[in-house]
Amino acid sequence: AETARLAGALDGLFAEAGIAKPRAGEHQRAAAIAVERATAARERIVQMQAQADALRAQRASVETEKQVASALAQHLRANNFEAWLLQEALEALVTGASSILRELSNGQYDLIHDDREFFVVDHHDAGLRRAVRTLSGGETFQASLALALALADQLGGMSTNASLESIMLDEGFGTLDASTLDTVAATLENLAAIGDRMVGVVTHVQSLAERIPVRFEITKDARSARVERIG
Repeated sequence: AETARLAGALDGLFAEAGIAKPRAGEHQRAAAIAVERATAARERIVQMQAQADALRAQRASVETEKQVASALAQHLRANNFEAWLLQEALEALVTGASSILRELSNGQYDLIHDDREFFVVDHHDAGLRRAVRTLSGGETFQASLALALALADQLGGMSTNASLESIMLDEGFGTLDASTLDTVAATLENLAAIGDRMVGVVTHVQSLAERIPVRFEITKDARSARVERIG
């Protein structure tokens, strides 16, 4: 009875509005069409969202490539590439030399560089940074030797078919005082203990020569020269 009453009321509303009463089943068909259209629209939105996500990812990748290309272009422009290579080589050289200097100085010094100038960090003085020009003669020898050995390592690493297994030092040892000579000798002894490279020393200083475990003494007279191995 209630259903009939509501149906009658609905028919009255249609009549008042001048709208023809829908035939049976049209409501269901209209609803089904609306659902189908909504489902299709939702699927299109999902697809468009996936495409937008893919485009955003592609844009991020292209942006990264653009940054790399811009950096390369900057490095390759004029003398920038050469300067960049030199800076990288210097960084590697100083890093290697610092490691060697730390061992040669029994942990006292690290080597660093800043604005084209070399410094040592003195761990026996609360990490004080000192310009290399303030080093003593023996300390300067240690730093120079560390750089020479690091350079030898760097050059040897540039080729897989060659290695620098020996290095000769001719530093003018005759100008060094007794304390500095002692530092030099101790440095060479430390180097022999920690290294896998032969280090030769050319010197006329007898006190230094006597600290070298294996040496060749050269003597000469007016007519000839003689080489004798000692040790």
